Amino acid sequence: MEATEMDHRSTRRDFLHGTLSRADLAANPFVQLAQWLEAAGATGNFDPTAMALATADAQGRPSVRIVLLKHFDQRGLCWYTDTRSQKGRELAENPQAELCFYWPENDRQVRVGGLVEPLGEDEAEAYFQQRPTASRFAAAASVQSRPIAKRADLEARLADLHAQYPDGKVPRNPAWGGYRLLPDHFEFWQGRANRLHDRFTYDKDPEGWRIERLMP
Repeated sequence: MEATEMDHRSTRRDFLHGTLSRADLAANPFVQLAQWLEAAGATGNFDPTAMALATADAQGRPSVRIVLLKHFDQRGLCWYTDTRSQKGRELAENPQAELCFYWPENDRQVRVGGLVEPLGEDEAEAYFQQRPTASRFAAAASVQSRPIAKRADLEARLADLHAQYPDGKVPRNPAWGGYRLLPDHFEFWQGRANRLHDRFTYDKDPEGWRIERLMP
């Protein structure tokens, strides 16, 4: 019989991998994020750029999924996707979002929130062309988040594209693009023993970034 109930109230572990103080923090949250991303990779996380992306539709109904951070600078954090997807449709209706990184090897997470803007066609094209050939064909074959009857139908769409572009030069659909989240808020969370975690926020103001400690 399949389990229909699960109880994890007694499942727990402690957080013993580090501490975080005000003196540890860079003045710029993008610098702090870069340091923690590098540390996550060095500690053995095999996918440190994976991040949860939370969006909401015009009625405020939220949805969340994992995407991959592809690049960032002082303007914001960027990822690529099919703009016809659920997240793309929601961002068109409500261009605000939040990202969350979680690195259990370091007992750390980072939340980043702000407005989202589409990347330019040149950036989307440049990234699309550097993707592996199979990934380009997969993106071209799929209308992301739309229903399809069976796997074989998707594979048939892919086969048709390979037949149409035997040289591998499948074009990017204009609907496939990228986004940049423009942060106005960061939170850096360091797990601590007995749930007395260290939490610091960066909030953007006219003079730069204001840093505060939060209670766990």
